[in-house]
Amino acid sequence: MSLNIPEHSQLGKASAYTDQYDPSLLFPLPRASKRSEIGITAAPPFFGADLWTAFELSWLNLRGKPQVALAHITVPCETPNLIESKSFKLYLNSLNNTRFADADEVQARIRADVSEAAWRGADRTATVGVKLLLPEVFDREPVHELDGLLLDRLDVECTRYQPAPDLLTAQFDQAPVSEVLVSHLLKSNCLVTGQPDWGSVQIAYSGPQIDQEGLLQYLVSFRNHHEFHEQCVERIFMDIRERCKPIKLTVYARYTRRGGLDINPLRTSHPQALPRNVRTARQ
Repeated sequence: MSLNIPEHSQLGKASAYTDQYDPSLLFPLPRASKRSEIGITAAPPFFGADLWTAFELSWLNLRGKPQVALAHITVPCETPNLIESKSFKLYLNSLNNTRFADADEVQARIRADVSEAAWRGADRTATVGVKLLLPEVFDREPVHELDGLLLDRLDVECTRYQPAPDLLTAQFDQAPVSEVLVSHLLKSNCLVTGQPDWGSVQIAYSGPQIDQEGLLQYLVSFRNHHEFHEQCVERIFMDIRERCKPIKLTVYARYTRRGGLDINPLRTSHPQALPRNVRTARQ
């Protein structure tokens, strides 16, 4: 079976916006190739998921009246594929002039289609999480920044703009600590188009205390790096794991939306409940 590659997606290309339901628009990309670049050749040493928010979701009811909703989609990181974001946008647009009986039918259809794409090529299948929020509950959606000590307060010199894991150090001769550290200075670029991706990142860990200045410089070093959101978060996780040897580690990034979608990957060394999909001010 031939595998999809980013260059074959609709990213960076003129696209016809299909407004009739078409699940074939979803474009899954294998996670394995980029994971091998960061030393993951077997089962990943983390748990987690990619938390998507769709802000531009609409369809027609059976009488042809447009309906709107927000959607939270949770794609487990153990799926063999991630979903290329422009293809996700095109797929959601294909619902625009399609009639559905109700929101439950839309939710079930999105769950089935995204699950098939995310698990395509695998021996096992499972459903992804999909939650639709209708207009009557829109005002219950909070805005909240990531909790933690802000690294951006530090006055550091930054000169490196490609991932530099050698900037990461920890105090192995001191007592272990537990900290939650946050930065809003994460920026990377789309692997295909080169367009900027802006994010905030939260790093929670227990273990040897990580040098905060070096960590901030390391996060800034992604500024000219070309990789998808999910891949950047996994690279950050693996670099901290290798260089700083934490006992526990969680890396969670929330990226600003593009095309009506945001992607918020979380990777953690230990099983835990996923956070609520609460957007930050920049999202």
